[in-house]
Parts: sequence; C-alpha cells; structure tokens
Amino acid sequence: MSLLCQAILALFFTLFYNSHGYFIPQGSVGIGYNGYFTLTNTTKHAYGQAFDSELYSIKNSSTGLLTSFSVNFFFAIVPEHNHQGSHGMAFVMSPTRDLPRASSDQYLGIFNETNNGNTSNHVIAIELDIHKDDEFGDIDDNHVGININGLRSVVSAPAGYYDDKDGNFRNLSLISRKVMRLSIVYSQPDQQLNVTLFPADISVPPKKPLLSLNRDLSPYLREKMYLGFTASTGSVGAIHYMMSWFVNGVVEYPRLEFSRIPILPRYPKKSSNRTKTVLAVCLTVSVIAAFAASWFGFVFYLRHKKVKEVLEEWEIQYGPHRFAYKELDNATKGFKEKQLLGKGGFGQVYKGTLPGSDAEIAVKRTSHDSRQGMSEFLAEISTIGRLRHPNLVRLLGYCRHKENLYLVYDFMPNGSLDKYLNRNENQERLTWEQRFKIIKDVATALVHLHQEWVQVIIHRDIKPANVLIDHDMNARLGDFGLAKLYDQGFDPETSKVAGTFGYIAPEFLRTGRATTSTDVYAFGLVMLEVVCGRRLIERRAAENEEYLVEWILELWENGKILEAAEESIRQERNRGQLELVLKLGVLCSHQAASIRPAMSAVMRILSGVSQLPDNLLDVVRAEKFKGWPETSMEEVLLDVNSLSTLELTDSFADHGR
Repeated sequence: MSLLCQAILALFFTLFYNSHGYFIPQGSVGIGYNGYFTLTNTTKHAYGQAFDSELYSIKNSSTGLLTSFSVNFFFAIVPEHNHQGSHGMAFVMSPTRDLPRASSDQYLGIFNETNNGNTSNHVIAIELDIHKDDEFGDIDDNHVGININGLRSVVSAPAGYYDDKDGNFRNLSLISRKVMRLSIVYSQPDQQLNVTLFPADISVPPKKPLLSLNRDLSPYLREKMYLGFTASTGSVGAIHYMMSWFVNGVVEYPRLEFSRIPILPRYPKKSSNRTKTVLAVCLTVSVIAAFAASWFGFVFYLRHKKVKEVLEEWEIQYGPHRFAYKELDNATKGFKEKQLLGKGGFGQVYKGTLPGSDAEIAVKRTSHDSRQGMSEFLAEISTIGRLRHPNLVRLLGYCRHKENLYLVYDFMPNGSLDKYLNRNENQERLTWEQRFKIIKDVATALVHLHQEWVQVIIHRDIKPANVLIDHDMNARLGDFGLAKLYDQGFDPETSKVAGTFGYIAPEFLRTGRATTSTDVYAFGLVMLEVVCGRRLIERRAAENEEYLVEWILELWENGKILEAAEESIRQERNRGQLELVLKLGVLCSHQAASIRPAMSAVMRILSGVSQLPDNLLDVVRAEKFKGWPETSMEEVLLDVNSLSTLELTDSFADHGR
C-alpha cells in the first residue's frame, strides 16, 4: 500500500472511528460499500490489519492483574460464493500495533507458520472462522473461537446464539452478508471471558454467551496492548466489513442499535469490457451461438462424461479450491520451459506466482487420459486436499482444462531430499542436525497419516523424491497420487501393487495389501539413505557395499555400524544419534513386517522417550528371514520385475543410480 493511500485511509479512520484513537491500516484494508471500511477486498491470498493507534492500559499497575473490559463491534462477511468463503476475521489484542510477519490464508493475518503457538506472542484473538483447517483442529467452516498465542482455539463453538425467549440455539451463517454483532466481555472478579454472537437487529445481547472461558488472562497479556482487527483470504475470496466498535474499561452490555441495518451488496464480479456495439452484434447471432455451443457442449459431455461425473462427486464432498485455467496460465507464464521444475511419468511440475500476490506455487500438470493420471488426481484431492499439517505439502487447489488436470501446491524452494543424496561433489552437504530434523519431520507426518487423522492414510510411495524441503529446511511429505484411505479399526483391502522399485515392502508384493507397516518399511530405507548419503543400490560400490541395508547389517554385526554414515557427518558430535538412526532404519526396513515398529513407536524413539532394546541385533538376526526363503535384495528386485500388476511411478534405474 502506498504512503498516499495509507494517509488517506488513516484520515478516514480518524474522522469516522474516534472513540479512542484512530485505526492504522495495513495490507488490504480499504473503504467499501456505504463508507464502511473493509479488512479485505477481492485480492486472493491477502490479509488486512487495522489496529487502534493508541495503547490500552488493561492491567492494574499495582496488582499486575487484568482489569475488566468489554468490546462490542458490528461486522459482516460477503463471500465470493454463496456457500463458501475464506478464511475469516478476528478481534485481536496484541503487544504491537502491526504484525509484519503475519500470513494470509489460514493464519488470518495474525501469525505465520514459524511463530504460530509461541508463548512469546502475548496475543489473544477472537476468531470468526469461515474455513475448516484440520491443521488447527477446527470444528467446522462456520465457528467462533477464543485463541491464545496461536490459531488452535482454546474453546470454540458453531456460529449462533441462544434465544432468550425459549433458550434454544439459533444458527447463524457468518457468510450470509448480514450484519452481526460480537460482544466480548472479561470479568476480572470472575476471571471469565464471555463471547456472544447475535444478529444486529437484536439490541440487547442474549443472556447466555456463545463461549465462556474460565481463566485468568493476566499471564498472557502485557500491561498495555493494542486492540484491532485482522482478516485474510485464501484461494476463495471474501470481503470482511467492520462497521463500528465500542470499547469500555468495565463489564458492560450496551444497548446499541443501527438507525438502519444496511443490506450489503454481493461480492463484485469482474466487469465486462464489451461495448454496446459488440453486445448488439452478439445478440444478433445469439441463437446461432446457442445452438453451436449446445452441440459442442454435448459432444464434450459425451467424451468426458465419466471424468466429469467422478470429479463432481469429489468436488462436492471435499471442496478443494478450483482454480481458473487462465489464473494458472498467468502464474506460470504460459507453462514456459524455464518455469519447469521437473517431469516424469506423473507429468510436469511448473513454478508459478499467483497473480495479485507474491504467493509462489508449484503446478503439477498431467493428462486425465493417461494410464494413472485420473486415479492419482482423485487420490490427491481425496487425501491431501483435506489435510493441513506443517509436515505435509499443502494442496491449494486444482484445475481441469481440456485434456489436462492440474494440482496446485505450495512451492518448496529447496526442492526434494533426493537432490541432497546425489554424490555430486558440488552438491551442498546437509549437516547431521538438518538430516535428523528431516527424519523427524517425515516421521511426524506419517504418525499424523497413520494414527491422528479421522481415517488411516497409507502413502504407498515414500522415497526421497517425495520429501520436499521448504525455505526453513523443514521437510514435508508430498505426492499422494498413490495414497489409500480406510477407516480406523478396519483392515485395508487388497489392491494392485503400486510404488517405486526398491521401496516396496516384500509382503506387499506377495499379498497386494498395503498397510501402515509397508509405509514404515519405505521410511526405514529413507532413514538409511539420509544417514549414509547414498542410494539403496550403488552398482559402482564394492561388492559387499552394493546393497545398502545388507551392508549396514554386516557392519553392525562386526561392531562397525558408524562406518556406514556419510563421512562428512561421521566426525560430528552426535555419534549416539547416528547409531540410533542406523539401527532404527534397519529395524523399520526389516523384511518381516512383524518386526517393524509402528510410526508412533518410531517417533518416541527418535524423541528420546523410548529406547531400542539392547538385544536388537539378536532379534534382527533371528527374524531376518522368518517366513521367507533365503532371498537377496537382487532376487527380490527380479521378482518385482516379473509382476505384471505393478503400477509404478518411476523406474528403479532412475532411483538406484
């Protein structure tokens, strides 16, 4: 925002909202319908902040306790679509007047990925959330929550109010375009924070609040705080209106009435550039155009009937954002070669920047007529499309255009883990601390997939190429094109064997049943690759070092297991961690599924809560081929090549070089 625009807005807020100081606008804040100010506009992936220019003394200087106070304000949210908007707004108490490191989308213009949940934030927010984020444990896409230092609400409830007439709960839609009022009251004697939401035409707040939090808030706030409002948008737009607000240093339920409750206009549509002359010509040939469009539409429908019907079902059930093709075309500069990040059997991945924002994205393009394109497309929408976790690559949305399907993700600037395992002398070497964190990040992601989500998700293609590294060197698991879901407590069904050569568990090849244990097998191999800095198979290595797992086991039996670690990290201090991860990797990648631990147990061992048994080597030796014939790694791979039912994403040669 330019300095001139900020000055104009500041002047407006000075004149119109002068109950205490005046609002300082940041981000997408502007002036909307009928002179009401808006926290967001039609810009996607943007946020707005408006904090009072003056500090409020909210604590008793002698006791250090928070004083009683009440805040009442009128607001309204106008969504881009009638039944969907993103992401919401919040009333915020903050020690700083602006939050420069705030992010849009699910962070509501308050926090970001790195500071969310930090006790040092000293921020309390009352959120009006219109998008369900599983990452923060949201209850639905239409709720009110009390948040302390983060986006995971301490208490929350569906939007609505309790009618004083009969005591019944009345639902309210936050995206109804209707003006509503939020009353926030904190009583120090009772140490209770009450939040009440109700329609603007009810002049007195209902007696029963929507939310109550019995807690002394003094430890979370400083003596003087800034009060204000934030809001953000994501891939779907919403205009967040702030109409008036009232702050009192005592518990008060003021009787406030609009002289006339406004009816807000709908979300603005893009204006047409056609002139009246062009419109007249179009009207002249409208009948012909209608017939032609109907004919082409019918042909297209017949050709893509199956695709359309399946996708519509997923769209309705899961609802990830659908991008316009033009938006992705502009973001990737027409899918030019210089924007290409990688390609393979899955299609091509392009880097892009969303128009109107600085948000960098990665766009995966594939054809739905390809052998696996459609099934992988739907698999990703049905899994990662609903997941929000800091160690999973975030799916922002999708697009269907002509013969192609597109999936849009957050861009990971440091690429995949795969490139760090390349023995190129010019390649940057990871420190042991970075490697250990990457291993723990992937383990955390798998614990979430296997045990913490509402369904069990089996990834089925865990390998270094599918572990992506963000700008802070955090690892995120991606590519859910082969993922399978089943309900907690139920056994997975058999299916065609799918995955990447070398990372497929032996029992999966034999039974066709993918389980959480088959994911653990692949994760164990990835752990070993990260520590050793090499591939599973090195054809140019010495004969006894050719197969990674067998070589490490041999070194372990000879008491030299640390020699398997890459030389650049072998000299570092954490030799105990190195030995732990090598042994744990061998355990996880054991041929007998009964020996492998669950991911929750793996995470406890990596975190130091649990320890490996002292007789682990004896267990590994005893169970090495239990239930299996004497089989070498090479023979297993030959068996893989003989199976005709495999649906493999990449050849082993590509990943074993």
